[in-house]
Amino acid sequence: MTDDGRKEELQSSSDKTAKNLHPAYSVTNVQSKIRTLDGTKVTYTSWVKLFRLHAVAYQVLDHIDNTSPPIETAPEYQSWKELDALVLQWILNTVSDNLLPRVMDNTTTARQAWLKLEKIYLSNKKARAGALETKFCNLTLASCSNLDEYCERLKDLANQLEDVDHPVTEERLVLQLVWGLPAEYDTTAALINANNADWDLARSMLEDEVIRQEARQKNTHSVHVATAPQQQPSQPYNPSTGSQIYNPSPQPYSNCPRG
Repeated sequence: MTDDGRKEELQSSSDKTAKNLHPAYSVTNVQSKIRTLDGTKVTYTSWVKLFRLHAVAYQVLDHIDNTSPPIETAPEYQSWKELDALVLQWILNTVSDNLLPRVMDNTTTARQAWLKLEKIYLSNKKARAGALETKFCNLTLASCSNLDEYCERLKDLANQLEDVDHPVTEERLVLQLVWGLPAEYDTTAALINANNADWDLARSMLEDEVIRQEARQKNTHSVHVATAPQQQPSQPYNPSTGSQIYNPSPQPYSNCPRG
């Protein structure tokens, strides 16, 4: 066989292998596709949605849903087991460090890890919902460093409430946003309510108000500095005459020779 023929045979074999390879094996960096589950910035509900989309795209949804695996004596069991181990790695690689030991404990399949996370986040819902409701209702702009942090914390708490089957409607989210504002935002708060603004519009209106207030403070400070009165040096006072003593400004001393 010639060298060209050998190359064509190897190329054909490589193409067949690539075609037979499961799509899941093409994933090289799962963290770039599924964000890390930490329960705050990325809530359980958000993580589940992202992971399910990923599982559907790479044809492994049957490894985390109720689909029964093949029996161990089936010819396809070995390939299923290897693929399941890959999906289990995806789960373990997309949970936070504090969750990892709990998920790994006595876990051998992707489905077991999936159910364990479900139990961690969805058990004792009422107690968790009560604690989250308290935080949500008491959060104010004054307790945050800036408007962005205030909005993000409100949204995070709303997402966590959804995890425990207490979803927050957008209308209630906007009402809570307005309720937690200080008095200097009263005009903007009234406009938000009057316009029935949604979350994005309400946040945009508040961001514009922050810019306006910051510009106003800078202008006020500049005016105060420019108009500050100059203090005149006081003249000595003569108690016998009841008047100030005239004291002309002293001439600067010079070392230059005279004459």
